[in-house]
Amino acid sequence: MFQREFALRLVAQPNDPLYCRLTVNTQLLSKVQHIIKVSKNNFRPPPKVESSVVRICPVNPPPPINFKEWDGLVRVCFGRKNKTLGAIFKQDNVIDLLTENFKTVCALQNIPLPNPLPPMKDKIMDVLDKNGFSDQRSSKMDINDFLRLLTCFHEENIHFC
Repeated sequence: MFQREFALRLVAQPNDPLYCRLTVNTQLLSKVQHIIKVSKNNFRPPPKVESSVVRICPVNPPPPINFKEWDGLVRVCFGRKNKTLGAIFKQDNVIDLLTENFKTVCALQNIPLPNPLPPMKDKIMDVLDKNGFSDQRSSKMDINDFLRLLTCFHEENIHFC
C-alpha cells in the first residue's frame, strides 16, 4: 500500500502527466498493477492522504542491460520530459557529459581517439535523426522506445555512465 499519488506514478502510462523516471525504471524491472483505492476513512485516525494497493511482480529474468547506463539515459531524458529529445540532447551539459563518457569508454576499450575529436553534438543529433527520435518527447515514449534509443546510442559508442 502506497500514498495514492505515488501508486499512480508507478502504474502511469506514456502521455499520462504522472509518467516519469520512476515509472519507467519500475516498469522496466517489474509488472505493476493497481489493485484498489483505499479511502483515508478506512483508518482511525484518518490520515491526510488517500492510499492505493499496488501489485509489483519482478520481471524474471530482468532485461539484459546495464542499469547504470539505463538510468543515465532515462535521467537525461526526463530532466525536461516535455521537451523534444532533440532539444534535450542539444544542451551543453548533456553534450559535455556524453563527450567525457565517450573519452572514458575509448580509453577503457583501447580505442584510439580521433584527432581532432569530432563534435559530439553532431554525432548525437545524427543518432537521434537517423532513428526518428529527434521530435519525440520522453513523456510519450514507452519502455521499448527507451531500450531502442539506448541501443542506438551504444551502436555509436555513446554511453551514459
